[in-house]
Parts: sequence; C-alpha cells; structure tokens
Amino acid sequence: MTVVMTMMVRDEADIIAATIEHHLAQGIDRILVTDNASVDGTREILAEYAAVAPVTVFDDPEHRKQQAKVVTRMARLAFEEHGAGWVINGDADEFVRAVDPALTVAEALARTPREIGAFTVPVVNLVGPIARQGSGLRRLVRRDERTLEALRAAGVHAHPTPNAIHIGSADVEVAHGNHFVSIEQQGEPPADAALEVLHLPWRSSSQVERKTENMGRAYEQNPDLRPSANHHGMRDWRRMRANQLLPFLARRMPTADELRAPGLREDTSLLEQLERLEPLLPARFTAVLDDADDAPFSTGEIQELRALAELLAPLDQVAQDDIVALRDELDARNTELYRLRLERETLDGIPGLAARIAAEREEAWLAGLEAGAPARRALEGQLADAREQATRAAAARDAAESRLRLVREHPAFRAASAVKRVVRPGRA
Repeated sequence: MTVVMTMMVRDEADIIAATIEHHLAQGIDRILVTDNASVDGTREILAEYAAVAPVTVFDDPEHRKQQAKVVTRMARLAFEEHGAGWVINGDADEFVRAVDPALTVAEALARTPREIGAFTVPVVNLVGPIARQGSGLRRLVRRDERTLEALRAAGVHAHPTPNAIHIGSADVEVAHGNHFVSIEQQGEPPADAALEVLHLPWRSSSQVERKTENMGRAYEQNPDLRPSANHHGMRDWRRMRANQLLPFLARRMPTADELRAPGLREDTSLLEQLERLEPLLPARFTAVLDDADDAPFSTGEIQELRALAELLAPLDQVAQDDIVALRDELDARNTELYRLRLERETLDGIPGLAARIAAEREEAWLAGLEAGAPARRALEGQLADAREQATRAAAARDAAESRLRLVREHPAFRAASAVKRVVRPGRA
C-alpha cells in the first residue's frame, strides 16, 4: 500500500528539512510539495531533497490563499500518478506519527481498513519558551493541554482543529486548512493504529511575524475570500501593522518558570525520534536541530512584553468589537441590498406583463364589440382593471428603487469601503 503526503509551503526554511526527514522515516512513500514562492531558501532545500529522495516539487507563485485548490490538485495526483492508498495532507510545521511509538505511520495505516474512507487525527500544539529565531524543536517540548479558559486567558482562541486523512481518490476535494475532505467517513481506525499530529505553530517571533504578514497580504490579494472578523490570524495582522504583535505573542508562550503549570505536559518524544534518524541530508537536518543561535527571550523580557499587552488589551478588544459590529452591520445592509435588487428585478418585469395583458384584453374588447353592449361593457371594465394593475406595478417598482437609494445613501453602506479597509487592511 502506497502512502503519499502533500504539503503547500512558503518560507519554512527553519523547519522543512526536519519535516521531510521525519515523514520519510515514517514510511511515507512519496511527498508532493508545492512551494508558494518562498524567498528564505525553502525552495532550494526542497530541490536538494528532490534530488536524493522521493520528493516531487511544484511551484505556485500566486499569493491568494489558494491552498484548497492547490492541495486538492496534489491529493488527486497522489492517487492518479502514484497509486496512493492513503493520502496525508500536511503542513511544514506538522509532524504526523503513530500514538504507539513501536509503529511508523505507514504501519499504522496498513492496519486501517480503507473501507472507512477518511478519518480525522487530533492535532496537538507543542509549546515552550519563545525565541527570536530557530525551529524550536529543542525548546517546544510541552504538549498544550490547557483548558479552554486557560487558553483564552493567554490570548489563544482554541485548540487546533483535527486534520483529515483519506484514501486515494481521483475526485477528492480538500478544504482549506486540510481539516475536511469530500470523502465521507464510514468508521473509525483501530485503536492500536491511532495517529496524531504534533504541531509547532509559534516557533519563533521572526517566524510568526513572517507567517502573519504572508497570510495578511495573501488575503488582501484575493478579494473573493473574506475571513471572519474574528479570524485570529487577521487580528494578528492588524496588531503587526500597529507594531504590537510581539506583546500579544508573549502572552501565548510560557516562560521557563511556567512550564510546570497544569495542562503543559512534557513530551520530548518527537525530539528523541528526530535525533535517532539517519538523515538523507545531514547538514540540512543538523541545522534545523541546532538551537545555538535561537536567542530565547528572557523571563524578564517576556514579563515586560506581557505588561505592555495588558495595557493594550482593552484597546485591542474595543477595536475588535467595533470591527465585528461594523462587519455585522455591513453584512445586514448587503443582505437588504441583495433582497431589494431581487425585488426590483421582479418588479421590472411586471409592467411589461401587465401591458401585454392589457393589449390582449383590448383585442378581446374590440372583438367583443360585435357581441353586443353587455359584453362590451364587461370588456371595458377588464381593460380598465389591467391598466390600473400596470400603474400600480410601476408605482411599486418606483418605491423599490427609492428604498434602494436609501440603502445606498445610508452611512453604513457609504462607509463600506472604509469598513473593508478595517476588516481587510490594505498594504502597509
């Protein structure tokens, strides 16, 4: 059985070598990677792996949040060109592995009946002291199992959404984020073949800033996508543009003194697995694990940044609430505008219909002249009714157009462009 992994990556040079080495060691038969115009050396690292390992690299230079389309294309190629029995759609900062350390991912999937079609795998964040750079693989060795209340107190919205793994298919659709696929799940994998994903979302301050800017500008360049006003990434993008992202990042990551807090369970197993590997590209792999130049923030620096975040938090929340309220009002106005447009289109057709009815009745009236006076008087009444209906329809259309003008002249609608700049900021 062939297992294929797909990834769409951009500027992941600090970790991509470890990701590839790990998954090849886990029995993945082929890795399909689309590079999204990286500028930090990621593309060059991928080319080196493609020369020595079953890694196929594609290029997609567009930055328009097109992940779903790109990953769907690779997932289908995994089946059509590589005969994939199972397909894993991952990210550069995700490490898939079997819960049973005696199994590889490929061995666990071999025990999983393909009849279930697809299944989801829990994603666990690995956290630890934050540094200015580096992969974090030696620092981030605590499983984040904090309660939702504790997470939100630290400024984290929620735990990650599980990822979907699916059988090979020529017509599969993969949703943005790799959390959902079009293949229906028909059961659960065996307990002894359970998988999990270890995720390193906040490896360093420089990586978070880079990722946040890449995401924000990509949304700007794709007007067809409108993220929720509560989108945590776009909130970080607004903070970054105000030069205040780092204080809020400091709230999320525990200091060295806080690592023994409830919900932060030590787990060095991923690091230990990586250290046991015999890498295909030792120099690239060793550089990822080397933390000599990470430059961690001291506890004092973290506390100073958190104090600043506490000062900014009320203003940040008021701004967020205003953005949500403006978005809700704009959505309501757009809904009303859409309804009025449909109403106007309907009314536009009524006068013509009424006119045709009147004409038909007038013809009948003329023909009825020969039928005598009683019939003539009845047809005259019908003709008058038809003309009155046409007049009322025209008046209704005029009223709808008047309401449409009121909507367009409403301050909230006239401020739509300003709202969009707040919700989806323009370039700095």
